[in-house]
Amino acid sequence: MIDTAYLKRCLEDLVNTPSPVGMTERASAKVAAWLETMGYRVSYTRRGVLSVTIGNGEPRRALAAHIDTLGAMVTGFHPNGRPKLRNTGTWAARFAEGARCTIFTDAGELRGTILPLKASGHLFNTEVDTQPSDWDNLEVRIDEFSNILEMSGSRTLNSTPFGVNVGDVVAIDAQPEFLENGFIVSRHLDDKAGVACLLAALKHFADEGQTPDVPAQVMFTISEEVGIGGTHGFGEQVQELVAVDNGVTGPGQTTNDEAATIAFRDRTGPFDLPITKHLLALAQAKNIAHVRDTFRSYRSDSAAAIDAGWDLRVGLICFSLDSSHGWERTHIKSLEELTKLIVAYIESELVPLPG
Repeated sequence: MIDTAYLKRCLEDLVNTPSPVGMTERASAKVAAWLETMGYRVSYTRRGVLSVTIGNGEPRRALAAHIDTLGAMVTGFHPNGRPKLRNTGTWAARFAEGARCTIFTDAGELRGTILPLKASGHLFNTEVDTQPSDWDNLEVRIDEFSNILEMSGSRTLNSTPFGVNVGDVVAIDAQPEFLENGFIVSRHLDDKAGVACLLAALKHFADEGQTPDVPAQVMFTISEEVGIGGTHGFGEQVQELVAVDNGVTGPGQTTNDEAATIAFRDRTGPFDLPITKHLLALAQAKNIAHVRDTFRSYRSDSAAAIDAGWDLRVGLICFSLDSSHGWERTHIKSLEELTKLIVAYIESELVPLPG
């Protein structure tokens, strides 16, 4: 049985724990503590990828989900002293407008709001609606009193209001909402929902006292949003990798909120067909609600592993996600079905190698 309440608790805690690319330590430590409570032994790569092995011996397969999320970084200051920003990860400026955030400075944390340069209708009238939506047109209004007058020419080029410096990381509030009908709306569901599904699957094995016949390495990567999450850290004997990530809902897609998605390709090309067919067979045999889909503008940990030169057969399984990298929404039904598929895959035999 899948502990759905545990899955939801993990997810809510994770989305509320800042982990933008470049600053994933807090979330990684939280996941590591949960894994250790279940009895798993955690390890880290030099770069900080967290992993555990379930089963006895060297892992022969791997599953991966990423802890990192979209975020931003301070790149300078506007004439009024407010920080300029640039996105980390593929994040549209229109979804940053109005976001509550935390700036992590050398001296501590500051709260603020990301705003367009012309934010007041009473001051700028219709210019609020006609200004461009891009990162050059955003600033952070910090919620602190300032001794710097916020007017053009009031500060020197190298001064740092509130102790903010170029390079400071900015984390975006998730603002999660768990509805009684099963819908979950939040920022950062990509891919913390996938992480929560992996945790719930590992809890299933711990609760049942089961050990799979094929040892599996379960990995939590830290830089997928910038394309390099699954580039390293695999055990020497690992021959297959299944990434766990979001599946896009929308026009032209088959992914839906009541099923897991088994992906056949992303923008880099087809996944390994034997792995994909193996996942399909498992879903059918276990009566797991699932759909098949392909993704045009998408890249996962599996693609990163292949690009990095790992000799692995790869696949991708997903939870549903509407408005990915924006105001995201999934459903607990999709997360449950995905977790069942993860469990079935860990329990299964290896896919035979060619020849």
